[in-house]
This record gives sequence, C-alpha cells and structure tokens, in this order.
Amino acid sequence: MRFRTERGVRVTDRCDGKVALVTGSSRGLGKAIAQQLAREGATVAITARTMDPDPRYDGSLGQTRDEIVAAGGRAVAVQADLSNSAERERLFAEVVAEVGAPDILVNNAAVTFLRPLDGFPEKRVRLMLEMHLLGPLQLSQLAIPAMRSRGRGWILNVTSVGGDLPAGPPFSEFDASAGFGIYGTAKAALNRLTLSLAAELYDDGIAVNAAAPSDPVATPGAGTLDLAKTDTEDVSLITETAMVLCSGDPAVLTGRIAHTQPFLRETGWLR
Repeated sequence: MRFRTERGVRVTDRCDGKVALVTGSSRGLGKAIAQQLAREGATVAITARTMDPDPRYDGSLGQTRDEIVAAGGRAVAVQADLSNSAERERLFAEVVAEVGAPDILVNNAAVTFLRPLDGFPEKRVRLMLEMHLLGPLQLSQLAIPAMRSRGRGWILNVTSVGGDLPAGPPFSEFDASAGFGIYGTAKAALNRLTLSLAAELYDDGIAVNAAAPSDPVATPGAGTLDLAKTDTEDVSLITETAMVLCSGDPAVLTGRIAHTQPFLRETGWLR
C-alpha cells in the first residue's frame, strides 16, 4: 500500500483508479465520505438535490465538488431527486457517461421524520422506505452488471444503530418516546438487504457491507432533528470505516453491519 501526504495529512491510495458514486453528498456523512474517497485516489461522482448554495440548507453539491477539486481530487456532480425511480436511472446513466460505471457505490442519501407510529403519515412512511431501502436496491441493481463483468466491486450502505432491535421490556424512555419506529424499521430492512446482497454476490467478487456511527455525529441533518448538536463521535471514524469496507478483499470483508468503534478496534485503527 502506498502513502502520500497532502496538507499534512497522511493518505493512502486504497481507491486509486476507481470510480465511486456517493449519494447524499452535499453535506454531512456523505460529503465526508466523498472527500475521503477522493483523497484515497478515486474519481468521485456525487449526487443530491441541491446543486447550488441555498440559504435554507447547509452545503450543496457544487460546494462539495469544488472543495474536492481544490484539494487536488477528481469529482463530478449530478443533481437528482433520489426518491424517484426515474431520477435514479437518469443519475446512473449520467455518471456512466461522464466518468464510467462505478467500482464503488455508497448509498448514503436519506430522509428522516420522527414521530410516534400511531400517527405516522403513510406518505412519509413511503418516502422514507423509498430513500432508505428502494433507492439503495435500485442503484445496486444498476451497478452490479459492470461490477460483475470486472469481477470486483464494493457496495456500502450507510445505516444506523437505530436499526438494531430495542432491548425490553421494560423499554428505555428513549425507545418509548423518540419516534424512531419507521427510521429503525427502514434501517433494519437495509441491513437485511445488505446481508442478502452480500450472499448473492459473493461468488462475483462484489463486497456488500453497511456502516453506522457507534455514537451520534453532529451532521446538519442530525442537528435539524435535534439528535446531535455536538459530536460525540468524530467523523473520521465513519470515513475510515467506509474506506476499509470500500477497498477490502471482497472474499473476506463482506456481509458486515459495521458499527464504527468496535469495527475499527478490530482492524487496529482504534484502540
């Protein structure tokens, strides 16, 4: 493995020569993962709904792309509404036309509403399942043929510890009142999808994994939902977890639902 130094940061070339598609990359974890993939040598295709700066949002695709390029990386930005199947197909076709079929797919885009299940609107349930489950499935289906023909590929789904089953009874006050029922259900389904894809694609040399911060990271989305105003976990933990899972040997490192802290202790990166 080769190392280089950029602005005082030691960086590997784990993704050198690869194309990576990262969804939901205008801000938050998606932006951080896209930037790290670019530092690791990948050509990064980024996508989200907001291309240009908007006072209602913190960050945009254009800003993420420009920051990557300014740091010496390679990036293209394609605006898309990933809640729509036709938009997902258009996005993928444009990425292939601009930089080629991705070797790495990071499904990070999400939308989250929190409220008790007895009053949860069906329209919002459907939107969350579209973003957290059906979108990642469709983009994976679009990416698989080229990965299969190359005999290699890496799919990473960004999940959450909210997908773990709550302990009880008795149930904690958090589980009973936080309104995480649909969010947790969607992430639990994404975890199951991850394991099923890993099993089905194992003989094709395609690794399929999921990664979740062990503790909250203060992304703009988390702040909007009052989940994390300050970091309890540094974003470098999720970016390093993503890099390991997006560059490891698919014959060994696949079918993992990796929580950052125990996973990075396992790899020796964290003590």
